[in-house]
Amino acid sequence: MPKSAIQAVFLDWAGTVVDHGSIAPVKALEDIFAEFGVTIARPLVRKYMGLAKKDHIRKLLDEPEVVAQWRNAHASRPTESDVDQLYEKFEPEIMELLSGYSDVISGAAATVGALRARGIKIAGTTGYTRPMLEQLEMLAARQGYRTDASLTPEDVGAGRPYPWMCFRLAIDLRIYPISSCVKIGDTDSDILEGRNAGMWTIGLTRSGNSVGLTEAEWWQLGSNEQSRLIADADGELRSAGAHYTAETVGHILPVIDEIEQRILGGELPA
Repeated sequence: MPKSAIQAVFLDWAGTVVDHGSIAPVKALEDIFAEFGVTIARPLVRKYMGLAKKDHIRKLLDEPEVVAQWRNAHASRPTESDVDQLYEKFEPEIMELLSGYSDVISGAAATVGALRARGIKIAGTTGYTRPMLEQLEMLAARQGYRTDASLTPEDVGAGRPYPWMCFRLAIDLRIYPISSCVKIGDTDSDILEGRNAGMWTIGLTRSGNSVGLTEAEWWQLGSNEQSRLIADADGELRSAGAHYTAETVGHILPVIDEIEQRILGGELPA
């Protein structure tokens, strides 16, 4: 097969290639906030998914309903010191949860194998920390999924929506031009990361944050409810700027083919 015009695909981790529904970070955040006397509705927890986890906590502590609960529980408005305390709880909590939420999403490993066969490099970005990512990489590798390189926000000084992880990976993997790359993820911040880097972007609907269900939970739904959830997720990701959407990584190959034809035709991601 001739070498692809696409040089690399940049994949998010949770909700994209592992942890259908991106459950682990949501549960960890719910648990640690509950320890501090604050109950956060799951849709609010998911509002900032994809950010570096400390930034995620900081954003939640700025939400009016969280501020009100915090005042009631602690007689003060949350401060940066409280961000630090919550984050200290978050890291061990998620490390404990990861092994139970590390299943590679159906079709992801096979699709990545097909991309590699076309000469496409596989890169990874995440909102997790380096220790979290290393544990996830080990668990995913046992199931046949590996990237050529993956980075975390701490590796480059800032997370999404900044494009620094993408830029550093492009340097490390000797990829140029970056407009010949595709960023794939399940959150608004994934799409913004890719757009800010100057890449083509694919938003994932079914497997990710917008739907927020495990694979088993998804298949228990009726077809009408599945269609509604896919449509809602599609609208959210396209509003964030996604060039394309697909249900899961296992559904991206036709989209990759279309992007490749557009690159060969001289188009740039606009």
